[in-house]
Amino acid sequence: MKISNTLNISSTITGFILLGFPCPREGQILLFLLFTLLYLLTLMGNGSIIWAVRWDQRLHTPMYILLANFSFLEICYVTSTVPNMLANFLSDTKVISFSGCFLQFYFFFSLGSTECFFLAIMAFDRYLAICRPLHYPTIMTRRLCTNLVVTCWILGFLWFPVPIVVISQMSFCGSRIDHFLCDPGPLLALTCARAPIMEFFWMILSSLLLFIPFLCIIVSYTLVLRAVLRVPSAAGRRKAFSTCGSHLAVVSLFYGSVMVMYLSPTSEHESGMQKLVTLFYSVGTPLINPVIYSLRNKDMKYALQKFLGI
Repeated sequence: MKISNTLNISSTITGFILLGFPCPREGQILLFLLFTLLYLLTLMGNGSIIWAVRWDQRLHTPMYILLANFSFLEICYVTSTVPNMLANFLSDTKVISFSGCFLQFYFFFSLGSTECFFLAIMAFDRYLAICRPLHYPTIMTRRLCTNLVVTCWILGFLWFPVPIVVISQMSFCGSRIDHFLCDPGPLLALTCARAPIMEFFWMILSSLLLFIPFLCIIVSYTLVLRAVLRVPSAAGRRKAFSTCGSHLAVVSLFYGSVMVMYLSPTSEHESGMQKLVTLFYSVGTPLINPVIYSLRNKDMKYALQKFLGI
């Protein structure tokens, strides 16, 4: 009888309920207004960088081409979750379809994976510019830059489809996800039977995804730091650090929050903290990144001022 009930429950689930941020109706409306504003600011900030790079001929260099592609990635990344979150704030049911949940799951993690690879090639670009300045134009050509960008997108979208498809084929005995998006932790908690092999496989893939690009970033900036410290003039050192400072800030914000979320031990009682951390790297960092890049880069600041007519 128990087995029969389990099969009936799992076979009738056609969607999930994203609990999000439980609060009264007035609070939901306030959250809707707040996140709508943040979403629009994110689109404007990253969109401005894209158009500034496209409009200003002086920014048609690999560093800024990578930055423009990164800003486009940030727009896609935040769009994979925020519109559905905004709809749920105004919804009484907060239901997301089964296929919609796993599509969001796939795009959110694929775009996040692509971001990890992008941060690595941006660090590699800074290493070449500072440690190999004479060979930089011949190494980092437009063709290599394009190939690196395409490779990041392909790797990002090929990293997680297998485990996501496997999870989607599992039997679910619950439909209430204590999150504002379809995340593997809450989803696996709803399966009718524990899947330790799947959980272990997911952890390995996530760890490799985080540590391989992060190791490349660490190596790149270690070599950059060693080269910068050899520069005789203080002005030269400041200029070198200024070209890397914004990227290091973005790397610290993104990797710091993601590692706290996926590589630290969590429990069912920490769902509120998990939501806040996920909110930071999925909504906060795409909003902050354009500010960091525009404030710490004189060329970008000047191009944005001309583009916006300030």
